[in-house]
Amino acid sequence: MRRLPRVLGFVVLGLVVLVMLVAAGVYLNAQRRLGEHFDNPVPDVKVAGTPEQVERGKYLVAAFPGCAGCHARNPAASPPVLDGNYIADLKPLGEFYAPNLTPGGPLKDWSDGEIVRAIREGVDKSGRGLLVMPSEEYQHLSDDDVQAVVAYLRSQPAVQHDQPPISPSPLGIVLMGTGQVSTSRQPPVRGVAGPPRGATAAYGKYLIDTSGCTTCHGANLDGQNIPQGPPPGPNLRIVKGWTQEQFLRALREGVDPSDHHLADTMPWRQYGRGTDDDLKAIYEHLRSMP
Repeated sequence: MRRLPRVLGFVVLGLVVLVMLVAAGVYLNAQRRLGEHFDNPVPDVKVAGTPEQVERGKYLVAAFPGCAGCHARNPAASPPVLDGNYIADLKPLGEFYAPNLTPGGPLKDWSDGEIVRAIREGVDKSGRGLLVMPSEEYQHLSDDDVQAVVAYLRSQPAVQHDQPPISPSPLGIVLMGTGQVSTSRQPPVRGVAGPPRGATAAYGKYLIDTSGCTTCHGANLDGQNIPQGPPPGPNLRIVKGWTQEQFLRALREGVDPSDHHLADTMPWRQYGRGTDDDLKAIYEHLRSMP
């Protein structure tokens, strides 16, 4: 009996050492993931920057909120200026700042191909994998549209300001170290041709695939939650019971057919900037889903 306290002490000490070793392994793995570099080749792209490209890029950034929702300090501005922003929704995972994408930020030293790679493949100028970048959706952007976005980024007024570095919280480190949160790196993407623009289900699917809808509504738009993601949005098959006019009203006024206001997490103001044909195309695709 007199040996029991000593045995228990060794057991407790062993458990403490084991916990420390696991914690150290998780931390080191998180640091490895944060510093991981990839060999995605830089596309050989030189964007012409025509007025038509700039206008198309401005429309995509303003109407479909993936870019403005994270990178614009004032996403409601028309057009939004992607001058870098604190991402409050990620507070539990740490301090995350979307970078300044105006010509006054780091992109002034990037080539057009490096920007295209970052957008569609989630890899920065140095080859490091980006965090919280929806490249799994942007990889579907057509060559024409991704170049239009680059043309718009280059056309913005230059904004210069300092931003703190990314600082993961203990929870963020655990999730990264255990592989539950990873970089946004995608395989190399080349030669993407989008469908013809128009109020068709095919073009509506293209807009949905590239506009961040699946982030909240799930990969199949059925309202399934994404681990460590935002709260799930509703199953979008509910739209099958709406008229086209009711759908357009929901995205233009934020009110559904039952006169309920859409949740604040739904960026309907940005989507509502879409043209009638684009919103009708989205409606047609949602109506066509099984």
